[in-house]
Amino acid sequence: MLNYIWAGLIVFSLVFALIYDIRDLNQDTYRNGQPLPVTMHFEEPYDASTRRLPVHVHINQTEFQRLYGVSHDVDSIYAGTLVQTLDGRQLQFAKDVSLPEPLATIRSMTSKRENDLRGPVSFEAAAGGAAVTRVPANLSFARVRFVKLTAITQAALDFAQTAVTIAIGLIGVLALWMGLLRIAETAGMIHLLVRFAQPVFRRLFPEIPKDHPATGLIILNLSANVLGLGNAATPLGIRAMESLQELNPQKDTATNSMVLLLAMNTASVQIVPPSLLVAIMGLQVNQLFFSILLTTFFSLIIAVVTAKFLQRTKRFKASDPLLTNQPEG
Repeated sequence: MLNYIWAGLIVFSLVFALIYDIRDLNQDTYRNGQPLPVTMHFEEPYDASTRRLPVHVHINQTEFQRLYGVSHDVDSIYAGTLVQTLDGRQLQFAKDVSLPEPLATIRSMTSKRENDLRGPVSFEAAAGGAAVTRVPANLSFARVRFVKLTAITQAALDFAQTAVTIAIGLIGVLALWMGLLRIAETAGMIHLLVRFAQPVFRRLFPEIPKDHPATGLIILNLSANVLGLGNAATPLGIRAMESLQELNPQKDTATNSMVLLLAMNTASVQIVPPSLLVAIMGLQVNQLFFSILLTTFFSLIIAVVTAKFLQRTKRFKASDPLLTNQPEG
């Protein structure tokens, strides 16, 4: 079911992007082929033989708003460089400079690597060796089309790369904790943990038989969450779900214990702040300790109460695998 939801979201986003891009094409949002009037101010007199000349680009706000049909204000001066080659002249704005829309979008579409707005520029410099420091010019940009479709495609590729990176990074962690968990099972440590915590977890998970290894795996999973060991909690949670699935007579439907375990993992009570948050904030994370503790504690209470309440409703009780598979009489 989740795959269908993701597929529907992707199709919807593509259709929305296509409609948006068609509207841009009809309205000519980026004024493809129409030059932007600018004025270049040179720090030194203009020299046609110099390859790179630093300039300050002045954009007239009235002309900018008229050309692109916008109403927001723009900065009047931008730093840049005039590059002169045998192929012609090109004006490059400073890298990472803050630009108004739609110039910012044009930059992201035409200069992703350098992140500097650029384009061919045409002007007429004064003849006779006059010292020219101010030149009106027309600045053109590469044509921009299908902005939204391009953005969605790039986002899909970026997230696919991120997913692979995360998956590869988790292989070692999963292998380590699965191995340690297997050693603990063989040594009988999980059975000892089950006997110790049985009175408490018996009320939360009454469907689990007495002294079943699933109880110990659940305890280990929740303990890892409490201690902020997210990488350890993941394989322990997977192993706990596998153990609960062994007790499930209807393999395509989750039992109450499986739903409750998932809800408790989602709440994820944290006594020790997550390692990622510590790495980002350092010692400042201590200021958030009580906030994290209160938030996760109440989220756990709400998760348990909600799961237990829904288990007793007629609609969800009728789909309980452990009840629907009981023999009649």
